[in-house]
Amino acid sequence: MHKKIAITIDEQLLAEVDALVVAGVYPNRSQAISLALEEKRDFLRQKKFEIECNKLDPQEEREFAEWGGFEDWTEKY
Repeated sequence: MHKKIAITIDEQLLAEVDALVVAGVYPNRSQAISLALEEKRDFLRQKKFEIECNKLDPQEEREFAEWGGFEDWTEKY
């Protein structure tokens, strides 16, 4: 579902968006801005994932993966 909103945008930036619409890169302003926001959201999600992965200790993760002590996990929990 799409929701209509009003935004305030820099005049020069809007002119650049309009130029992209005129050039046929995007069908309209809404699509251009919506796609840009989706790309930014995806970028930030990826960055967050990378940051969290960098917190992991590869050796500790390897040891945990090789541990294999899950035979009786349902009995304990």
